[in-house]
Amino acid sequence: MILAPLCTYTLTSAHSSGGAGQSPGLPNITTPISMAGLATQITRAPGAPAFRIFEVDGTSQVPGANGQLAMAAVTVSGGDAGLGVGGGIANLGGSVALTGSTVRDSKASYGGGIYTDGTLTLTGSTVTANTASVNGGGIFTNAGGVTLIGSGVVGNTPSNCGALPPVAPAC
Repeated sequence: MILAPLCTYTLTSAHSSGGAGQSPGLPNITTPISMAGLATQITRAPGAPAFRIFEVDGTSQVPGANGQLAMAAVTVSGGDAGLGVGGGIANLGGSVALTGSTVRDSKASYGGGIYTDGTLTLTGSTVTANTASVNGGGIFTNAGGVTLIGSGVVGNTPSNCGALPPVAPAC
C-alpha cells in the first residue's frame, strides 16, 4: 500500500470496541501488509479516546493469524494503549519490520512505543519520546527477538527498552 507523501493521517476513534486503549485505530493486522510513505504520518487525534495505532496478531494470540507489518518512511505517533501494551504498535506474536520510520509520542503500561511478542526489526528507524507507566518506554520485549540495524531507541521514559526475564532487552 502506497501512502500519500507528506500527508498526515489523523485517526479520531478506534477501529473496534474494547477496553480503554486496547483497540487499535486501524484494523488488526492478521495477514502480511506493507506500507510505504514519504514523510507520511499516522497519528491519533489530540483529545481522541485512548487507542493504540497498530496491532499485529500472530498465531500465539489469534489462531490462524499471520500478521506481518512492513513499513517504510512512516511516522507512527500519539498512540495511547491506556493500561494495555504497545501504544504505537502492539506486536502480539506477528512480525514487524520498520525501515526509515519513527515511532514517537505514544504511551502504554509496557512498551509505550512498541510492545513485542514476536519478531521486530528496525532498520534506520527511531523510537523516541514514548512513555510507559511500568517498563519499556521505547520498546518492551515480552518474547521473540528484536534486531536494530542503524536505529536509535532514545529519549523514552522510564527506560528505552525493557523485558521480562529470561528475555534480555535488545537495546
